[in-house]
Amino acid sequence: MMVVLNRRNKFAWIKLLIFSALTSFAFTSFAAAHSASKTVLVLGDSLSAEYGLARDTGWVALLEQRIQQKNISANVVNASISGETTSGGKARLENLLNKYHPEIVIIELGGNDALRGLSLRASEKNFREMIQLSNASKAKVLLIGMQIPPNYGRDYTEQFFSLYARVAKDTRSDLVPFFMEGVANKPELFQADRIHLLAAAHPALLDNVWPHLQNLLKK
Repeated sequence: MMVVLNRRNKFAWIKLLIFSALTSFAFTSFAAAHSASKTVLVLGDSLSAEYGLARDTGWVALLEQRIQQKNISANVVNASISGETTSGGKARLENLLNKYHPEIVIIELGGNDALRGLSLRASEKNFREMIQLSNASKAKVLLIGMQIPPNYGRDYTEQFFSLYARVAKDTRSDLVPFFMEGVANKPELFQADRIHLLAAAHPALLDNVWPHLQNLLKK
């Protein structure tokens, strides 16, 4: 059976073909964008750099394993250094952003600033500048909050803890309220120096981070 197309039908078919092609292209582009692998950059100190631990037993290595287990298309770059401060992290961040182009930056810093009694105003300024740099490179930030022992003085301790929430709120960044939740009050999970954690504590660290990071990975 032969179908004869009049002028009106011919234009209708052409429009239909164009619409189908555009729809297919848009769907393919959308799927590709959402299936593309994300890069997660971890900028941290000794708690993220596996200080005193066997290799691949820290929370960042466990994070990589969990991402693989859940078939999430993402890779993790651990740029953490033992002893790192917010000043050191800020100095290194721009080069790291240019090298790895991460979609997500996890900032786990500040503990060494507090342990050295550094200016909280300077630490806060460094956090804000790191977040600004990350956002300028189109990366979302997950800020990891920390606490310090009360022997540093109540005022300093409370101001240190509160700066994380303030910075996160002002910069609209995601926040892990307290990295060592459920761990800090368990002496048996600490190394002999009473500062660094044993490998047995690191699954809990990951569990504290994961719900917040998972939300960012879905976006």
